[in-house]
This record gives sequence, structure tokens and C-alpha cells, in this order.
Amino acid sequence: MSGAPPTAPEADTPGWILRLRKVEEAVNLSFLVLMVLLPLVEVALRPLRVSLPGGVQWVGVLTMWLGFSGALLATRDKRHLSLSTGAQLLTGKLELAANLFTVTVTVVTSAFLAYGAWITTWAEQGSTEIIPPNLPAWLTYLALPLGYGLISVRTIFVRVKPWPQRAALIVLSAGLIFAAASVDSEVAETVLWPLLGLVLLSTALGSPIYVALGALGLALFWADDEPLASVAAETLRQIKNPIMPTIPLFTFTGYVLAESKASARLVRVFHAAFGWMPGGLALMTAGVCAYFTTFTGASGVTILALGGLLFPMLMKDRYEEGFSVGLLTASGSIGLLFPPALPVILYGVVAHVPIDRMFVAGVLPGFVLVAALGVLGVRAGLKIPGPRPKLDVQEALQAAWAAKWELVLPLVVLLGIFSGLTTLVEAAALTAGYTLFVEMVIYKDLQPRDLLKVGRDCSTLVGGVLVILGVAMGLTSYLVDAEIPAHALAWVEVNIESKWVFLIVLNLFLLVVGCLMDIFSALVVVVPLILPIGEHFGIDPIHLGIIFLANLELGFLTPPVGMNLFLSSYRFEQPLTRVYKYTLPFLVILFAAVLLVTYVPALTLAPVEWVFGALPEAPPIEF
Repeated sequence: MSGAPPTAPEADTPGWILRLRKVEEAVNLSFLVLMVLLPLVEVALRPLRVSLPGGVQWVGVLTMWLGFSGALLATRDKRHLSLSTGAQLLTGKLELAANLFTVTVTVVTSAFLAYGAWITTWAEQGSTEIIPPNLPAWLTYLALPLGYGLISVRTIFVRVKPWPQRAALIVLSAGLIFAAASVDSEVAETVLWPLLGLVLLSTALGSPIYVALGALGLALFWADDEPLASVAAETLRQIKNPIMPTIPLFTFTGYVLAESKASARLVRVFHAAFGWMPGGLALMTAGVCAYFTTFTGASGVTILALGGLLFPMLMKDRYEEGFSVGLLTASGSIGLLFPPALPVILYGVVAHVPIDRMFVAGVLPGFVLVAALGVLGVRAGLKIPGPRPKLDVQEALQAAWAAKWELVLPLVVLLGIFSGLTTLVEAAALTAGYTLFVEMVIYKDLQPRDLLKVGRDCSTLVGGVLVILGVAMGLTSYLVDAEIPAHALAWVEVNIESKWVFLIVLNLFLLVVGCLMDIFSALVVVVPLILPIGEHFGIDPIHLGIIFLANLELGFLTPPVGMNLFLSSYRFEQPLTRVYKYTLPFLVILFAAVLLVTYVPALTLAPVEWVFGALPEAPPIEF
């Protein structure tokens, strides 16, 4: 997966364009700040039995606007999630042809999504929903057609430079759109499979993931003579989900932490606590990375932000280079089971499972995965000759005191969620507001000008994720209409009789899914397929969710296209094949830990039962 840092402004870019870029980034930041403030005002007014008119609705609207404005930023900076390996193998005219091909697919798909979004938005015109003070709700939905349309236009100007090529591309795209709109359903059925092949080829050559999922959904609906607005309608329904604002809010928290000096303070704490042990520095690395990944999500930020700090420390402590690179690569996604990790929230949304229960369920399995890395760390530490530093209790206490405001951040999250005093969205806003206050006022690590970069990076990730979720839900809608889950269940009933055989097949299947798909689209597309099968075998949906997420964590490390492998190769300047070799031992031991989580459901369900009471009894299983 491609998740490269933003491209630097070109030297010949006119000053007025650079100023417009700053304005664009400021608008995105203002959306984020308002999303933090509105829920906090709502919480502050609650003891007075006063509510903020339209506060909840406006947070949802801002999420939608941020999603598409962030997607525009991702288009500008070429940071949409994509499979990038195919294009890297080409040079010269082949590379130029591949670029024009992927741009054409992106432009045409985005234009069709814009058209479908316009139909969907116009259909909402008859709705009586009003957002205070007196704004018809359908007007706010214009973000969808405008967003997709501007993405289509911006793609041409960002990815193609010579004007003759731009003009040719515009004419070609317009012709393809007209042709697709003119053919009848019989012709559409005939060309469906070649069209799907072109979409897959475009994806392999670097088209964004949202384009791949959107084009597949559009093509399948088109061939069935269904309205093209079906994908956009599902996008709107997904973005209107009341839990969606937690995605940008918790992500904002993670990027504020990453931009501040929180990492240095936390490294000092973990080093003082574990540095005296054999493999203590490796344990510290896994712990700090898990902490950061919990808040930044599956974005690779941990590797990029902490790699430069932790890699020299590991080398100075005489760990082998290969072990150090492998450990940091593996640790880059190890915190995704801890609250408030975004994939946990999204699974709860897609599977209709209470998110607070998912948060509790992920804690023990999360520690199992961290402990698995710790085992390899201790083993590597024992091989290092010479004396180790002694435990310095005073230094440990001083380090903990210096980082006390960040160490209690998980408690702020949990108290906000489980106290009953706030909703999940309000807890996310409280977490973001607390983090901003700590880093800007208490530690003074961040200045107001620094927030532009934080807002840009956060908006880019959020925009890329939300457009993926929207189009993935459209594709999922088609799969459900085509009864694919029912057919999958029927096949499993005939060919797999044992629950345990199903679980090992599921582990292997999800490992491949995690390698080929980003975790966000996999959540929306794959979860509806496996839920009925899990129910058939009596697997609790909470346990199934932890199995799913734990396996998808491994997908980031699975050759040939696991995203962490690419980011690690970029960050540590190592050939990709060498990163594969360095990461393999960590992949093996983490897979063993995932099998433990899979086959010992008590690790997941016992804490949930202890916190929330008895779980509903699962149906009996026939073996």
C-alpha cells in the first residue's frame, strides 16, 4: 500500500497557488477545531439542562465536509491509499502509459461517482430535515458531488503536466463517460468482465483504493441495469452514521501527539522502566509504538514518526540492524486492538456490535501481541554481550512525572467512554481537546502555526479513509443484493463441518485480505461476508471482530504488498526484499499469537463478561 509522505511543493509553483494551498489547509483545520469544540460545549451545557441547537447535526455535517476536503488534499499531495508496486517496475514510455491509464480510470470513476452523488443529493431535496438555524439538510450533501467532481478535475492537473496530454485526457474521459451512459444493459453485461479486468489492472498499477472499489461497484450496478446513484447513496448513508465523527477526532489526537515531543517523553518512561531488562529496549519499542498506533490508527505514522528516534537507540544498544528494522516494522501496527483505535470503532459500526464492548474485548489480545514481540526482544537482548544498565528507580519516577499528562491519556479516553457522562463522539472530542491543551498549553510543544501541518496530515488520512468507506459500502450493498454472503455460507455448510477448521481457514483468508486490502475497505467489504458464517458456527461477533482485526494487523507485514513493509523500506532506506527478510520472524511469532487469540476465546470474552455481565448464550455447535 502506498502511504508516502506528502510531496514537496514544486520550485516553480506560483506564489498565489501556494497561498491558496495554505487557505485550503486552514479550512480543513477549522473543520477539525469546530468538531472538537461543538461536543465540548454540549458537555459543558448539559449540567445546566441546556443543549446546543443542532450541535450533533453540525458535527456530522463537518465530518462529511472534512472527508471530501481531506480527500481533495490527498489528491493534491498524491497520498490516497493505493497499491503502488506495479508502477514502480515500469520505466520510460511504459511508465507514462501506465500513468495515463490509471489517471483516466481515476477521472472517469470519480466523475461517475460525482454524477451519482448529484442524483442522490437532488433526491433528498424533498426531505423536511432542517439543520439549525434554518438550513435544509440536503444542501449540506452537496459536498458529495462537489467533492467527487473536484477530485476528478484535480487528478488531471496533479498527475498530468503537459497541456496537450491534459486536453487529450479530458476528451478521452468525456468520450468514455458518454459511451458508458449510452449503452444498453445487454452490451453492459457483455463488456463487464473485460471492464473488471481493466479496473484490477489499474489498481495494480497504482490507482487509489477508493477508485478500485468505486469502479467495481459502479460496473456491477451498471451491468445489472441498476442506478449508478446506488454507490453514492450508500456513501451518504455511511457518512451520516452518528459514530463517524470519532474517526477524525481520535485521528486528530494521534497526529497532535506525533507532532509534539510526546514520543521523546514516553520513550524516556519506557526506557527507564524496561531498559535494565534483557531485551528491555525492544520491549520499550513495542510499548511506545503500540501506544502511538492506538491513536494514529493504521496509517504508518508510527514508523515514520518514531523510526528516526528509536532506530538509533536500538543500534546504539547493539541490537542487530535486521532485528531493529524488523521490530519497528512489526510494531508499526501492533496497537490496533487497544481503545480508541479506529478499526475497532469501524468494526463495531459495520457489525452492529457495541463499541464499548469491543474496546474491552481488545485489551488482553492486544497485550498478547505486544508480549509476542517482547519474546523476540528478550531473546535478542540475551545475545548482546556485556553488562546492562541497572534499574534507576529515581529516573523512572522522574520520567513518569515528566510525561504524566500523556500517560493518563488512555484513562481520559476510557473514563469518557465508560462513565456514561459523555457519548462516544463527545469522548473523542474530549480526548482531542485534552491532548491539544496538554501539548500547547502545559508542555508548549506546539504553536498555533504548527496546527496547520497537523490538520493537513490528519485531514488527508481522514479524507482518504472516508471516501474508501463510502464506496466500499456501495460495493458491499451490491454483494448483499447478489446474495454473496448467503452463497458463501451455503458453500461453508457443505465443505466445512468443524468450527476449528473454519477458524484456521479464516485466519489464512484474512492474512491474504490484510495483505491485499487496506484495513478500512476490508472492514466494510469482508465483515458482512463472514458475519453470517461466524454466526453459523456459534462464534460470538465480538470474538470474531478481534480475530478479524488481529489478522488484519498481520496483513501490514505480509509480503509482497503489506503497507508497513513499504513505509519501513522508505524510512530506513533498506531494499524491500531485505525488509521482507528482517520482518519474517516477527510475522511468524505474531501469527502464533493470533492463533492463540483465535482458539482461546476467553482472552476476548472473559473481560467483556466481567465488565458488562453475562454474554448472551451462543447457539449450540454441531461438530
